[in-house]
Amino acid sequence: MAVHSDASTTNSVDLGAAAALSCRECGHQVPLGPVFACEECFGPLEIAYDFSSYETEELRKQIEAGPSSIWRYAPLLPVPADVADKPNINPGWTQLVKADNLARELGVTGGLYVKDDSGNPTHSFKDRVVAQAIEAARAFGFTTLSCSSTGNLAGAVGAAAARAGFRSCVFIPHDLEQGKVVMAAVYGGELVGIEGNYDDVNRFCSELIGDPAGEGWGFVNVNLRPYYAEGSKTLAYEICEQLGWQLPDQLVVPIASGSQLTKIDKGLQELIKLGLVEDKPYKIFGAQAEGCSPVSVAFKAGHDVVRPQKPDTIAKSLAIGNPADGPYVLDIARRTGGAVEDVTDPQIVEAIKLLARTEGIFAETAGGVTVGVTKKLLENGVLDPSLTTVVLNTGDGLKTLDAVAGTGLTATIRPNLDSFREAGLAS
Repeated sequence: MAVHSDASTTNSVDLGAAAALSCRECGHQVPLGPVFACEECFGPLEIAYDFSSYETEELRKQIEAGPSSIWRYAPLLPVPADVADKPNINPGWTQLVKADNLARELGVTGGLYVKDDSGNPTHSFKDRVVAQAIEAARAFGFTTLSCSSTGNLAGAVGAAAARAGFRSCVFIPHDLEQGKVVMAAVYGGELVGIEGNYDDVNRFCSELIGDPAGEGWGFVNVNLRPYYAEGSKTLAYEICEQLGWQLPDQLVVPIASGSQLTKIDKGLQELIKLGLVEDKPYKIFGAQAEGCSPVSVAFKAGHDVVRPQKPDTIAKSLAIGNPADGPYVLDIARRTGGAVEDVTDPQIVEAIKLLARTEGIFAETAGGVTVGVTKKLLENGVLDPSLTTVVLNTGDGLKTLDAVAGTGLTATIRPNLDSFREAGLAS
């Protein structure tokens, strides 16, 4: 399933410590290239690395002296050593907020943190994965950057392509939140609405990638997916470094395709193997909206197979009814002693407001899902309140204003003190 690639050129690309593509199912390896499925068993491919030359303390010093972006971790990513000098949106190194007010509200005593990725250039974690994918696109000679998207990825691709001088053409469901449509379109690339949901959009992109019309196109979440997905590891790296090179005890991560959760686990495992953090148990919990909860349903039923669902939720950025990494999410949740849970749309809205009220962080609906699931897991005794817990907010609430559209003025008064007092605002 190589797409418009030539083995003689892909063998010579400079992608740092990336050594090969390895099948997650059978372990078969192939040279680096724009390939996403194993030729032996059709399983998904991911990057295999050669970290054998790294010495722990030297690597730690190199990282800490690096730029305040994901490129401080360039030695652990499939990118050239000079990546920070190339035109890119340079995302990452976002705040890890110690959420003491939220912790008190929820009864967490062991330390609660929000990894707030709304601070990225296009205000979502997708900037991390796209910045990574665009370096692979450069290496493989693509001229057009594309994707299927539930919204945030479309904006990230548009911005990154504009900065790097690529043409962009991205595909989205026709009924996305207007804020995300505008943000994706403003960067000047082509934005195409597909009649249907995200899974329909993704199927179309898979067809286009094998057609002559797709010649020279790098689809960040299809033929560049093994490289794109590695950007999510940087969340794990940053969290541990910001905790003083310590593993958190518990993480709550939203699930769309499931790739973010699986790569966070991969990043944590790499830090352990490299000796950058002490090896100790940690638990990973997945969070979904009830209206699109195929992984949560499978986890609760004890199944290994994730049955697709038709999404129906306000959390459109998580509305992937057939998540590619769903089975791997189940494996990780069970291996680490975590769980996968879901919350209703009203609970999502309540959690958005809770996080805003307690910590001044306005999360999009996906952040409402993670906070809502965290609250539910604590109430059900699944999360341990005495342990260090990190909750991910992956996007900015300004993108999903419709979800909290009923929020508004406390009062309308005349411009005098009597009216102010009559409104009961003086106390």
